[in-house]
Amino acid sequence: MPTLTVSIDEDVKKVLEKRAKKNMLTLKEQAEEILRQSAVRTKGTTASSDNGIDDALVSIFSRKKK
Repeated sequence: MPTLTVSIDEDVKKVLEKRAKKNMLTLKEQAEEILRQSAVRTKGTTASSDNGIDDALVSIFSRKKK
């Protein structure tokens, strides 16, 4: 996996740590999840933009409501 170094303020780190704890993730996992979700949203896939789902895999493996 590629490595990325990010410099953030102590206040931002505290917010991320709190969010990570709430989601039962490590700080690193929480940062990776935020970046992944952001990348998926900006990718502009047609599967996700049609129904408001921000992760293409969710739309692929989810049943559509009738």
